[in-house]
Amino acid sequence: MLWQITLYSTQKICYFSKNRLRMFIMKSKRNKLPSKPKFKRPSWDEYFLSVAEAIAQRGTCDRGRAGTVIVKDHQLLAAGYVASPKGFPHCDDVGHQIKKITHEDGTVTQHCVRTVHAEQNAIVQAARNGVSIEGATVYVKMTPCRVCAMLLINAGINKIVCAMKYHTGKESEEMFKKAKIQVVFKNNEVEKYKKQ
Repeated sequence: MLWQITLYSTQKICYFSKNRLRMFIMKSKRNKLPSKPKFKRPSWDEYFLSVAEAIAQRGTCDRGRAGTVIVKDHQLLAAGYVASPKGFPHCDDVGHQIKKITHEDGTVTQHCVRTVHAEQNAIVQAARNGVSIEGATVYVKMTPCRVCAMLLINAGINKIVCAMKYHTGKESEEMFKKAKIQVVFKNNEVEKYKKQ
């Protein structure tokens, strides 16, 4: 009787008698044939951040092309990306609408105000579809801005997972701390983009 075996290392089909198969197995143990590479499943945070990154590709403002997903019990409830309101021109088509903001300490930052932020679009999507996001976790590219932070707090979000930091995100971080919302940064780098 012959045994048909497919060898993982060569993907070839070989035929062995019982004694020859026994000898092959013993020899293989000594030579340690390469084993099949072990697949590493992403963590839930890694998974949902990669989903948010994929959604960001639909964004229409190249300064901060970002995506957001809102998740509860490992189920995606809503998603959003940076884009102009429906029917309005997009930054990628007509350019940015930049506004300068002077802060209390005298620093000046520039912001594109043509678009609706990814977090805002995700909240709107949930509202339009009648989906409660209270107690949910939000996955974002970077620390939400002050306005998005206020909306997320009022929406009852419990946790925010950020791929990286936003250059003016300190105030948002303080607001989240005061609201007892957990914020996790997967990377402590600050997002860089045009006309920051």
